[in-house]
Amino acid sequence: MKKENFLIIGGTGKTGSKVVKRLQDRSQNVRIGSRNATIPFDWDRQETWKAALHGMDKVYITFQPDLAVPGALQAIEGLTKIAKRSGVKKLVLLSGKGEREAELCEQVVIHSGMDYTIIRANWFNQNFSESFLLEPIVNGFVALPQAEVKVPFVDTDDISDVAVETLLNEEHNGKIYQLTGPRALTFKEVVNEIAEVTGRNIAFTPIALPAYTEILKREGVPADYVWLIDYLFSEVLGNPSTSEISNDIEKVLNRKPIDFSDYVKETAATGVWKSVVKQ
Repeated sequence: MKKENFLIIGGTGKTGSKVVKRLQDRSQNVRIGSRNATIPFDWDRQETWKAALHGMDKVYITFQPDLAVPGALQAIEGLTKIAKRSGVKKLVLLSGKGEREAELCEQVVIHSGMDYTIIRANWFNQNFSESFLLEPIVNGFVALPQAEVKVPFVDTDDISDVAVETLLNEEHNGKIYQLTGPRALTFKEVVNEIAEVTGRNIAFTPIALPAYTEILKREGVPADYVWLIDYLFSEVLGNPSTSEISNDIEKVLNRKPIDFSDYVKETAATGVWKSVVKQ
């Protein structure tokens, strides 16, 4: 396998950090795209982009906090122009399944004049252990909107494996892959699985979306994050395609995707879901 130069934007994040490790394990040249990197990449400072892209052959793009937020489209447009001028040959974009705004960003990459692969991922398993749903689980009480929607949550290990495969192999050029887990679960079913494996009593209650966002505001959650949560629960979870299960992980990796129950067993063993003993 020939050595190439890869820029991993979001190289310290949920999928980016795993992509970095997998490429390094294959002796590839990897540049981590983050604010604190030796050659920094900062989505909020366009002046950092040219140096980070210099000399790179391929780029893995993750946008924080989400491609749906205002300003994401303009950022992706600017990045692709600089990437093309810098001689980048291929872009792999992590997108969101069922996100119409994200699909506008996809179109920018598709029509960039460079090779590309689009990865549309469903909601991550790791949202329950590394993101905004961790604290409610630890506290033993989870209240969420869209309680009846079934979601085939996908594991970041699978996303990262697909990203690496598409970065390294040209047969994936021009493809759009939709990544899901093998079965769809409601939030209540998720909480019940975590409770059973951890041996804890974790309550789940449905809540209306306006009430949920109001709670977030009262807790001091930043307005842009509240907006994103509202969008994800209304637009994305309200989109019927969110519940659809695909076989694209199996198609790309020649293996079945990680089941949510396997994720729960592995994560529970780390102790991250242990209840906090209040003094």
